[in-house]
Amino acid sequence: MTLDLRGLSPAPVTPFTPDGDVDFDAIHRLGGWLGSIDGVKSLVVLGHAGEGTFLTVDEQLAVIRAFVESTDGRIPVVAGITGEGNKVAALEAGRAVDAGAAAGLVYPSHGWLRFGYQKGAPQTRYQAIYEESGLPLILFQYPDNTKATYDLDTQLEIAGQDGVFATKNGVRNMRRWYTEIPALRAAYPELQILSCHDEYLLPTMFDVDGLLVGYGNVAPELLVELIEAGKAQDYPRAHAIHERLLPVTKNVYHRGSHMEGTVALKWGLVNRGILDHATVRTPLLPLPDGAEAEIAAAFSAADIGRAVVAA
Repeated sequence: MTLDLRGLSPAPVTPFTPDGDVDFDAIHRLGGWLGSIDGVKSLVVLGHAGEGTFLTVDEQLAVIRAFVESTDGRIPVVAGITGEGNKVAALEAGRAVDAGAAAGLVYPSHGWLRFGYQKGAPQTRYQAIYEESGLPLILFQYPDNTKATYDLDTQLEIAGQDGVFATKNGVRNMRRWYTEIPALRAAYPELQILSCHDEYLLPTMFDVDGLLVGYGNVAPELLVELIEAGKAQDYPRAHAIHERLLPVTKNVYHRGSHMEGTVALKWGLVNRGILDHATVRTPLLPLPDGAEAEIAAAFSAADIGRAVVAA
């Protein structure tokens, strides 16, 4: 695979107008800014942070095209593939290719979150998507506290399939992390390991090739530095960056529900001057009164100012 995500891959939010339509001007502003930062390797759209499953099919394709246009194609756009069944997901991936996506982040079939998966079923999902679309794929490891988390054998088998070149790991169980990441490394040295532990990145920074995180929306400059420190095995520097970011981490990700992080990211982007407001789509809801001021204070405490956006 020629796609190199060894660095920061932000998962951009999808901006909306005050009336709730996709805001394409804001997409161009956000994507253009993120794509201008040295160390940003891709933009990963239509995921949780991007409210991808809240969009119509036409909107999803338009969002992919808009983010591709936002950087004039300078960096790849990765599309979240979220359709429930294999055929549905494979057709979704084919449409993503036509819209300009360079790779796909494959979400588990969402029924598995509650009921679990049959042994061997996840492997068929990746196979069907790749055979239909030819899209290079990223293995997505869900948290340990869901029934859609893949055991090590399943991860190893998916990682060995044609088309799979990276894994986004969010297992959120360090016992499993310290066992499974070395096993994946040993079996597939070229597999790109990307952490998505937004709410506590530091413990995973020394074992990965990069980050694929919603957090990349609001603090891409510092996350690029954090990745560099982790690759250099420079714990004091990484810890200092972690401590600087901690007020933002708490106000964006240490909330009652991880889904609130999407709303908080939009307020962060308002604070950085990229967005004018934090409109989301239901079932996401606005944050409680006072959250906007709390988030602004967190960015001030972390000394993260307004972004410099090219005209």
